[in-house]
Amino acid sequence: MALADYRADAMRCTRCSYCKWIPFDLVKSSRFAKGCPSVDHNNFHNYSGGGRLVTYLSLLDGRSEVTDRVVDIAFKCQLCGNCDVACKVCRYDMEVLAALREFRFWLAEQGRVPPRYQAVIEGFRRRGTMLGAPEADRGSWAQGAGVKDLSREKAELVFHPGCRHSLGGGLESVARTSLDILRKAGLDVGLLDNGQCCGGRVYHMGYREEFARTAARVLGAWEDAGVKTVVTPCADCYHTFKHLYAREGSRVETIHMVEFVDRLVREGRLEFTTPVPLKVTYHDPCHLGRQGEPFVPWEGAEKKIFGQAVVYDPPRPRYNGAQGVYEPPRDVLRAIPGIELVEMERIREAAWCCGAGGGVREAYPEFNAWTAAERVEEAKSTGADALVSACPWCEQNFSEALRDGRAPVRVFDVLELVRQAL
Repeated sequence: MALADYRADAMRCTRCSYCKWIPFDLVKSSRFAKGCPSVDHNNFHNYSGGGRLVTYLSLLDGRSEVTDRVVDIAFKCQLCGNCDVACKVCRYDMEVLAALREFRFWLAEQGRVPPRYQAVIEGFRRRGTMLGAPEADRGSWAQGAGVKDLSREKAELVFHPGCRHSLGGGLESVARTSLDILRKAGLDVGLLDNGQCCGGRVYHMGYREEFARTAARVLGAWEDAGVKTVVTPCADCYHTFKHLYAREGSRVETIHMVEFVDRLVREGRLEFTTPVPLKVTYHDPCHLGRQGEPFVPWEGAEKKIFGQAVVYDPPRPRYNGAQGVYEPPRDVLRAIPGIELVEMERIREAAWCCGAGGGVREAYPEFNAWTAAERVEEAKSTGADALVSACPWCEQNFSEALRDGRAPVRVFDVLELVRQAL
């Protein structure tokens, strides 16, 4: 689609500012009622979902032109999707998140992106990863694992660790634990081009064609290897495979590792025997939670009843965050003896973003750190000993926010606690 295709979305926005908050029926206190990190940090309407719709409408209609401030408005946003969820509490004739992504594509095609993107995208083109690690480092975490190399063999299941789990940051143990569990479950599993980025972060930065080339390459390799299912411990990769790759025609089943562990526990095939005495609170990653819904193909037409109310024939899929992956990680934590799970105020589809998404970590490190620190404060308010998540980008952000040592909160991946409990 093109930006002009979202003109109606901008025109339909009533400027109600609901996109700045979590859904009102979920608000528990004024302290943790905000939903959009961007407008809360920048304190100006244009940095909200509705404000960005106004901005690109003005550009489309020729009432303004692209400036450095416009670039800042478009990209200083994690694309976390809270605005989309909050908007759809009231209506379904707008696709705010899709429109904001298209705004970025439109700017990137003109070469108008944050200056720090240039080095990141060049590194991705050279090495196939967002982290700048040498290609030779790929797969070092899996040395001696004894699993199939799908560039030479076939298997129905591919384990994709994601670049953050396989290329540094201290989270390689999560990938090793995942692989051990898959093998012990008796699955025919293999690895393919370890450390290769799924391309999802490139997509959210606005480089649509770069993403399409990456997806085509990965999907082609999966087809050659006979892959039917991909399992990943990374929330970003999960969303990319389950939603974005599906839009590119993929029919490969996507499972997050916490979903798989939850399934094994419920089936009695995995038992936790070692107590882990911790009071924990769980952070819902944006790409596993509200953006963890599967893609549903749709072809149809927009119609109006009496020239007013918009309807879709046939009914259009409603991506409102309700069908994200929320229970499996919580069920796994509850199944670990010794764990006490307490909840933050903003959870599930109303969760506050960790700050790392949408290219913000790469382009706006101060904003990224501020957003993570805000979530850490919310975690501390629960009295938890540990902040737990199921996304390496979230965990890296939170760990960095806690490096000053002043907060008595530790950071774990769910799978790190699983390993301790086995």
